[in-house]
Amino acid sequence: MGEMKIGETYVSRETYERLKHYELLVKKWSPKINLVAKSTLVDVWDRHIVDSVQICQGIDFPRSWLDIGSGGGFPGVVVAILAAERAPDCAVTLIESDQRKCAFLRTAIRECGVTATVVSERIEKVPPMAVDVISARALADLSTLLGFAERHLQPKGIALFSKGIQWKKEVDNARSQWQFDLKSTKSWTEPDAVVLEIRGVTRV
Repeated sequence: MGEMKIGETYVSRETYERLKHYELLVKKWSPKINLVAKSTLVDVWDRHIVDSVQICQGIDFPRSWLDIGSGGGFPGVVVAILAAERAPDCAVTLIESDQRKCAFLRTAIRECGVTATVVSERIEKVPPMAVDVISARALADLSTLLGFAERHLQPKGIALFSKGIQWKKEVDNARSQWQFDLKSTKSWTEPDAVVLEIRGVTRV
């Protein structure tokens, strides 16, 4: 009892309340440090939070999860909130180079009562982390993301990347440099967008 529906999944009432609190924090901080585009500030819940929740669907929560280019915490903070319920031992790390956004991320993690580590550094400067899952949303083209995945994933790890209408073109371009296994899942929130689940990343 007490489960709440988000997109096409259900979470506990406690997780739902944490996500709603996070939504309020994003709306409060965003005008000062531009956490999300102004045009999406009126719809943070669907455009950013639900969109981030869907990235976590379809896989078992791992022991370690790295979110790169976390920005306002999408999906990194959402992952940490879901992990608190589903896999309390999962080590969630967020990498973000912008100091002000890092300050927000640490505040959001603390105020939502969850656990995650924020690394204030450029992704390419962070030593290889050998994580089980790496995620990114609206960060870079797929070829660039696969370079980060190769660096930071353990051999059997999974990359989860949100991509928009041009995703097929990005996949075709990436295949000239990379070999990988790909599964695409239609987005809950955008008709032409997908979540890409990628395994076995190696250079061609």
